[in-house]
Amino acid sequence: MSRFFAIVPAAGSGSRMGAKRPKQYLELAGRPMLWHALATLTRVSRIERVCVVLSPEDEWWEEFDWQPLAERLQVLRVGGSTRAGSVANALRVLAADLAAEDWVLVHDAARACLTEAQVDGLIEALADDPVGGLLAQPVADTLKRSGADGRVAATVSREAMWQAQTPQMFRLGLLREALQAKPGVTDEAGAVEALGLCPRLIAADATNFKLTYPQDLALAELILRARSEA
Repeated sequence: MSRFFAIVPAAGSGSRMGAKRPKQYLELAGRPMLWHALATLTRVSRIERVCVVLSPEDEWWEEFDWQPLAERLQVLRVGGSTRAGSVANALRVLAADLAAEDWVLVHDAARACLTEAQVDGLIEALADDPVGGLLAQPVADTLKRSGADGRVAATVSREAMWQAQTPQMFRLGLLREALQAKPGVTDEAGAVEALGLCPRLIAADATNFKLTYPQDLALAELILRARSEA
């Protein structure tokens, strides 16, 4: 029977936040941002292990107390210069004691508002899928393509358009093959698509957004505090 594991690449700098430290360590609802994603994943009963991928030069991890998550958390200091590189390095480590058919869920460290229900729904929907898939949200806004002058060059139809989220869930063997073939992709689904396969889209919602800019912290804090008070 296939098992389930999670990888959270956290070796980036998050430069668009404009902070002095990587954004995954910025404070959010009393914890470092990274804590929230890791805590959610470690609470999902079907996930055996959550692997956080750090840069070998990371000097911030030890500043925080991760002991409450330690039972199911594995730290891998094999982060690369890109997200795909970090995930590929982690898969190489995991391949020593995982089977090619085991499932791997890759999640953005900056998607701090992920819920257990979203992860459970993803696993339930894809556990028997021949390819795998990802959480995503149908695009609701009108899309504009800009020209070089910063003006609208065209209106793009939003019909059948989705905004990719994470986790993205694929079998270890397939994901290793895909990332080796397409190391320059920005998400795992893109690498799998390049092999000619079609990942399945599993509907999520706007709360599972990626914290990218300083104003995103305030919105995420509101969401997390509202949930804790509910």
